[in-house]
Amino acid sequence: MTSAPSPEVLRAPLVVEFPFTRSLGPVQSAFLTGLRERTVLGVKTRDGRTLVPPVEYDPVTAEEIRDLVEVGTAGTVTTWAWNHAPRRGQPLDTPFAWVLVKLDGADTALLHALDAPDGPDSVRTGMRVRIRWAADRVGAITDIACFEAGEGEGGPGQPAAHSGEFDDAVTGIVAPARLDYTYSPGRAQSAYIHALSARKTVGERCPSCRKVYVPPRGACPTCGVATAERVEVGPRGTVTTYCIVNIKAKNAMNDAIEVPYVYAHIALDGADLALHARIAGIPYDQVRMGLRVEPVWSEGGRFPDHYRPSGEPDADYDTYKELV
Repeated sequence: MTSAPSPEVLRAPLVVEFPFTRSLGPVQSAFLTGLRERTVLGVKTRDGRTLVPPVEYDPVTAEEIRDLVEVGTAGTVTTWAWNHAPRRGQPLDTPFAWVLVKLDGADTALLHALDAPDGPDSVRTGMRVRIRWAADRVGAITDIACFEAGEGEGGPGQPAAHSGEFDDAVTGIVAPARLDYTYSPGRAQSAYIHALSARKTVGERCPSCRKVYVPPRGACPTCGVATAERVEVGPRGTVTTYCIVNIKAKNAMNDAIEVPYVYAHIALDGADLALHARIAGIPYDQVRMGLRVEPVWSEGGRFPDHYRPSGEPDADYDTYKELV
C-alpha cells in the first residue's frame, strides 16, 4: 500500500486516423459524379421540396426518393461562422467562413467554406455567393473548392429534371478520417502511468466499498465517491474472459503482431476491476478463462507490452467470477 504525493498530471497529443471506405447508392453516386462534371444535383420530394445535398429518403416522411433535379451553382448564405485558424485538411489554408448556402432552386442549405479574403466583416447572412470549382475534379465534395462572393455563370435558376446518368459514374469513395486532440488522464491515471514506469501497477481503493480499481478513475463508479488511497496490485493476474483478434496491429515496439492473437480482461491480484491487455507466449487457441499470467514489459520498462502464462495452476472460477 502506498500514499505518495500526486505526481505531475500528464498531457499528450494524440491522433486517431483511418481511411473510411464506403460504396454509394444511385443518389449519392449521381451527386458526386455531377460535381465532377460541374453540375449540382438534388432530389425532389413528393411535396415539391428540393433537397441539396440529396438524400435517399425523405427526412420528414421517410419515403424513398429518387427524382434527381439540377440546381444552380450560385446561392444565398443562410448562416455562417468565422474560422480564424484553419486546420490540416480543411478546404482553405487561410482564414475563411463556414457557410450554409441555399443554392438557387434548392430548399435546403449546403455546408462548405467561403473564401473571404477581406475578413469576417465582408461576410453576412443573405449575401450572394457562387461555387469555385476545383481544377482537378474526381467525384467528391472537394470538387467544390469553396464558395466565393458573386453570381453564378448560368445554370438553372429553378430545379430542372436530370437523369443522373454520367459516363464513368463514381460508385465508391475513400474518405480519410482524422482526429487530433490533447489527452490528459487526470490525477489518478497520471499516478498509475508514472507507477508503470517503475514496473509497478497501482490502483486506488474506494473508502466506502473498499474495492480497488485498476486503472484508477479518481472516483468509485459504484459509490460515486472520490478515491485517493493508492494500492499496489499484481504483477500477476487471472484471465477472466478474452477474444481472438484477426485484425493486423503493431506492438509497443512497432513490430507487427502475428494474427490471430488474443486480447483479454485480466484481473490482477488484489484488484477488483479487470484491465484489458494482449496475451502472448501461448498459442491463441490455448488461452482460457482462469489462465494465470504475468506481464512482459516493453523496451525501457515503461508499461507491459503483453502478458504471458506464469506457469501457475489455473485459478478456480469462484475466485474471479465476479469480474467476468
